[in-house]
Amino acid sequence: MKQIYLLLAVFYNTVLLSQTVLTSYPLNFSKELKSAQILTAANHATNEVFVFARTDKELTILKYNSALFLKDKFTFSPEYTEDTLLIGYSFSEDGNPTLYWSSGDGSIITIIKYYFEDKRSKALMFLFPTKTQTLRAEYENNNSFYMLAESKSQSKLILYIFKNGLVEQKELDFSRFNFQNNNATNLNFRQILKENQIEKMEPNEYNSIYKASSKLKVYPLKDRIILTLDNNIKNTQLFDIDLSTLEIKEKYFPQPLGKKAPKTSNSFFRDNKLFQINTNEEQLLFEIKDYNSDQVMKHFDVAKNDTIRFKNSPFQFQKNNSKPRQLKNTASFLKQLSNGTVGLSVFNNQQNIFITIAGVAKKAIFDPYEISNPENIFYGNNPSSFYSTSVFFESIWDKNFNITTSEQEPLATDKIYYFIDKNQKIRMQSILKFKDYFVLGYYDLKTKQYVLRKFTDGYN
Repeated sequence: MKQIYLLLAVFYNTVLLSQTVLTSYPLNFSKELKSAQILTAANHATNEVFVFARTDKELTILKYNSALFLKDKFTFSPEYTEDTLLIGYSFSEDGNPTLYWSSGDGSIITIIKYYFEDKRSKALMFLFPTKTQTLRAEYENNNSFYMLAESKSQSKLILYIFKNGLVEQKELDFSRFNFQNNNATNLNFRQILKENQIEKMEPNEYNSIYKASSKLKVYPLKDRIILTLDNNIKNTQLFDIDLSTLEIKEKYFPQPLGKKAPKTSNSFFRDNKLFQINTNEEQLLFEIKDYNSDQVMKHFDVAKNDTIRFKNSPFQFQKNNSKPRQLKNTASFLKQLSNGTVGLSVFNNQQNIFITIAGVAKKAIFDPYEISNPENIFYGNNPSSFYSTSVFFESIWDKNFNITTSEQEPLATDKIYYFIDKNQKIRMQSILKFKDYFVLGYYDLKTKQYVLRKFTDGYN
């Protein structure tokens, strides 16, 4: 994971040997770098990979077969897409891609399908109701494009599903559910959305701890959506949404109880397991529960003078993007952890389950003018920059959720972030999970090429 990339310095020669350039394609973006966008996507029905590279002057589409050999390509003029932002893609049943372009204010979504057979395109327009709804998230799933919006007047989420030139609208009504904050104050769903940013978790990829520390997370699955809320420190409120029937099932998962009230808590959902954590300066509690049976599979109660038995890496403390330093003991870690928002991120490959436990703190920094002008701070004007700190450690488990003390081999995602950090001449990078490995796509400023590079788990 990105936070521990410095550990890979030990394996530097191995890292270099365990990634391979798959292909590259010349793209001279030097004069239009600011307006350029590149999106890499996989059609999982055909195992083909597409690269969409756009500037203000043209759009280039590259089509690769399952072995990542260039199969076809063509270039379009920017008709219908001037002053727009490329926000997503989908694939039709005939295998051709559709791109989604948003206007500056988000009110117009231009939908363009590109036909490789005769190198033509067909454009449609979707008017997003910005006066009554706010777009909260967009993502790709099952070769479809999804937009998740919030109603400005009702306790509803609206899900738009784009597929084969059609759009389906589904309303998710949360008005019958009750919500509370840590002070036991009753809230409605609109208040929850106002206080919490929805963070979308990628089901097959590592999610950064900065995203996973959010109190409101959405997990897109094949035929359902899981929405988790950790707004109340005592429990995780989970909503299981069936996209076929629109039935919303609510479940409460109590946080494990400690000797003192926790200062911060959070959860993470993966593979029908709920991982919960809460902490204060004296104690850390961590549980793994089975979603279907509510059974507690694992429970850990760690005091500040204890050794964390499931820890496979040192305690790390990091300011912004500077080099992490190690913390001495559990007490130091819990003190830093309690100063911020606790979070955990869970990721697995074919052999192991990897858990990152972390705390994130973010503080605004104002320039001298803003500090001397109380009105700026009182009204919450934008700060000049942000100062962030994080503390974290890594834990490794086998597929049966048993703790393993085996040596941690570098993950593909570790290698990718290490590669990015060591190469300052790359831009517009994207990470794609493809088959049983990861593909890093990036634009190389030096060679003026778009490169696809393969990364795998392990030493070799």
